[in-house]
Amino acid sequence: MKIGELARQSGLTAHTIRYYERIGLLPRAGRDRQRQRDYDASILTWIEFLGRLKATGMPIRDMLRYAELRAGGPATEPDRRRLLERHREAVRSQVATLQDCLLVLDGKIAGYAGNEIAGYAGNERTDDHDSSDIEPIHPREHDADRRRHRSGPAGPRPARAR
Repeated sequence: MKIGELARQSGLTAHTIRYYERIGLLPRAGRDRQRQRDYDASILTWIEFLGRLKATGMPIRDMLRYAELRAGGPATEPDRRRLLERHREAVRSQVATLQDCLLVLDGKIAGYAGNEIAGYAGNERTDDHDSSDIEPIHPREHDADRRRHRSGPAGPRPARAR
């Protein structure tokens, strides 16, 4: 299958396909007599999986590590499983955070719906529903805590060489 057809079927651009191939996310394509890339249709399954990893927030370095392990064959299955298990935990944490946010939104919407039912005029302020007893969520702080937990306590950084 030519790159244009692969792009059409996968939803990626030809540029992205070439980029993924160049960095190692996709295996090097064979070439036909005109030296054009010629992909096997089975690559679509791998591209779909990569899309799911990307959609769930897996960093590209982890996707590259997974691709490298995959190319290593069955002997790397335990390492691939561990990598996916770590990612699954990150996704579960992200889903839990989103569920908490959804509860806040539901409460906010219910507050506005209650105001409409009570007959408040549209020009009256309804800031009462802008506050919440739920602690604010700061994703960057959460990510830093997660990284610190993985790598141990953060200490002073070594000085940069100039």
